[in-house]
Amino acid sequence: MAIDTVLLESPTMRATVADRVEVLDKVRALVMLPDGMHVTTQGVAQYFEVDIQAIHSLVFDHKAELESNGYSVVSGQRLSSFKELSALSPRVKSLGVFTRRAVLNVAMLLRDSEVARQVRCYLLDAEENRWRQPVDNPSGGVVDNPPFAPGSVDEAVARVSERVVRNVIHTSVTPLLNALIVEVGNNSRKLDAMGDRVDRLERIVLDDEEKAIARRRQRLLRAMDEGKDVEELLG
Repeated sequence: MAIDTVLLESPTMRATVADRVEVLDKVRALVMLPDGMHVTTQGVAQYFEVDIQAIHSLVFDHKAELESNGYSVVSGQRLSSFKELSALSPRVKSLGVFTRRAVLNVAMLLRDSEVARQVRCYLLDAEENRWRQPVDNPSGGVVDNPPFAPGSVDEAVARVSERVVRNVIHTSVTPLLNALIVEVGNNSRKLDAMGDRVDRLERIVLDDEEKAIARRRQRLLRAMDEGKDVEELLG
């Protein structure tokens, strides 16, 4: 199983890294609308090098999640504002737009795109590096020196004890904490993946609901073939 499958299958994991929009620019440049905040559906398709129908289908299947991350269909006065800023056809009745966060969400859902796969790999690398950040060693003294007389046996014992404690923390405690941090991160991903698999099994059981979704998808694809305004259907 590919390592990036955890993002494809786990809504919880996707939510964990949803703010890391900077990884988009590490893969390739994202062309924004003149407002600097949104990307059209066509722009998203071009970024991921897929047909626009693939993005429409993804929105159809995951609309609620994408909307929570900034996807919306604009019309009316708001659409007029977009037309004033962009070279949009005056005949456009509605327009699907994505924020950078929503584009990142698409990257975590889109299976058949090499660009999306690269984005997911960057996300997982960044998350792993975050978990592997070492625990800082104490910079100051671990044990406060009591006011022993200089050169006394008590002072010598206190200094030796301090060195021993520092050495134990450096060689044993800190590596153990770092290992525990990594293990917690790995277990969290495994639990997320297992939970998502249970969700998928539940969806399989709900056969009638799956059939209804399939029928809605067929209507959407038929509307695409007939040249209808897909953005308006998704709104």
